[in-house]
Amino acid sequence: MINVVGFRYCRLGTADLEEAVKFATDMIGLELVGRENGYVYARGDDRDHNICYFQGDPEDHTLGLELADFDDLDAAESSLKSAGLEVHRGSDEDAAARRCMGYINFKDPSGNSIDLTVRPFASGRRYFPGRDAGIDEFSHVGLRVTDPREAEKFWSEMFNFRTSDWIGWSALMTFDAVHHRFALFPSDRPGIQHINFQVRENDDVMRSNYFFRDHQVRIQAGPGRHSLSGARFLYFYGPDNMIYEYSCGVRMIDDSWRARQFPVNDASFCAWGSRPDLSILESPEETA
Repeated sequence: MINVVGFRYCRLGTADLEEAVKFATDMIGLELVGRENGYVYARGDDRDHNICYFQGDPEDHTLGLELADFDDLDAAESSLKSAGLEVHRGSDEDAAARRCMGYINFKDPSGNSIDLTVRPFASGRRYFPGRDAGIDEFSHVGLRVTDPREAEKFWSEMFNFRTSDWIGWSALMTFDAVHHRFALFPSDRPGIQHINFQVRENDDVMRSNYFFRDHQVRIQAGPGRHSLSGARFLYFYGPDNMIYEYSCGVRMIDDSWRARQFPVNDASFCAWGSRPDLSILESPEETA
């Protein structure tokens, strides 16, 4: 089994790099930490970066996860190849662009591009926000999967992810005490569906709700409270229709936690009554 020990970054292609960077700093509240060779790095915590933007296809996404050491990286490479997956070992130059000492890349059964990194860089400076949104951690992503049951099986058998809860066929999965690090969304294509940043308290969620409305940022869902994780949330659209989320108060779980099945309805998504587009939780074959 491949043991993930950390959540590291998203690499996102964008049709307009400067627009994406401006939104990240002025609206989301991330800190711009560097520009190198066409890549722009931004963060919302003490990691070197959480998001790397580059001019390119807006559907070109990569998720970076952390392994403990090079032995684990070698073992992961062998395991993935034995499972029939093509694995690319990154060069030193490519590792430098990912701000880590080494990595491999593969595509999961849905076609999602995944980096497994070793010794990703931390920052020697405290996080200084682009605006005071209350962000204190890059926490999870929504991942598009073409077969939710196959995806759940892959991440739970090949990796140390376990399912916390289900809503419809969508599994919410984690490798640590946080209720979920992945939310697997049925889709006809791979990619990152949303990016979550934890904020400190309810007031941060509500302040951003009014800030976004004043600045004509499109709200996708919320403010609300997730019935599954207990987190108070706000989802909003950025450039390239990428969805970002603020949340606070996510549930912590331990090995005694037993996954629960929720139906796909408004009450399962939000205990307060926020009504998102729930078609994102339906399998492609069900919506065809």
